[in-house]
Amino acid sequence: MTYLMDVLIGMAVGAHISTWGMYKDAIHEGFTVPKYLRSTMVGLVLAPVAATVTGIHATSAGGALILFGMTYALERAVTEFYKTYLRNEDQSKYFIPMQFHVMGRVIQSLMVRVAVGVGMVCLALVLLMAARALQPAENPQAALGRIALVASFGGWFSAFGGAFKDAPIEGFETLKFFRSPVSALLWGLLISRFTPSYPIIALSAIGFTVATLETYKTFFFPSVPRGKFAGKPILHPEMLQKRQYFVPLYASIWVGILVTVVSAIRSLDPGA
Repeated sequence: MTYLMDVLIGMAVGAHISTWGMYKDAIHEGFTVPKYLRSTMVGLVLAPVAATVTGIHATSAGGALILFGMTYALERAVTEFYKTYLRNEDQSKYFIPMQFHVMGRVIQSLMVRVAVGVGMVCLALVLLMAARALQPAENPQAALGRIALVASFGGWFSAFGGAFKDAPIEGFETLKFFRSPVSALLWGLLISRFTPSYPIIALSAIGFTVATLETYKTFFFPSVPRGKFAGKPILHPEMLQKRQYFVPLYASIWVGILVTVVSAIRSLDPGA
């Protein structure tokens, strides 16, 4: 039962990611089932692995919430590493290149891209190690200042990475730069109520930050194309209608998340 719950969490993560990605991208590059299911397959593999390594399982509401966030972060890390540093693809269809680039110039050397990618992975691991080092030996959940700092780590990592990739092409936006650290901080404060582990708090917080901000960008501004397709024509107008069929699935996952949050908070006070 524990393994089954972990797998279901992973599939929910993948379906959530696949849906917001498809909703904005399919009108430009079309829809295929294998591409849509890619994140689901990655998620259902990563969730049990993350649960085994960390000891966090989805058998409790708090555990389910943490595992969802961790799996979200890991899926994004794995998939974006592949797309940015490993995959070779025609970049002419994009306004902002998806492969690693410097000031808009795509780096063609696979060896250089992999070296940079490995460096980014090492930096992420250093941040997780720093989070662990900042964790007090006693009562780590009471150190709200440290929790806030650690929770924002992933947000700053995302903010600087996004600015490096996007700002030279579309310009720097101050509010856009700070929204990831702020969101991660807030999610981290919530997650900290269910685990004392600072690395887990940081990882889960950035996962929920991505889920939140992508939801905001995709469904609150559906007519605004994602930055990578800015100014590009809609080549598959039929998807403007067909993509709506996936909205109930997406909304139901968010409902499940919110119900889990409430259930997890209530479990902290059984008398509530």
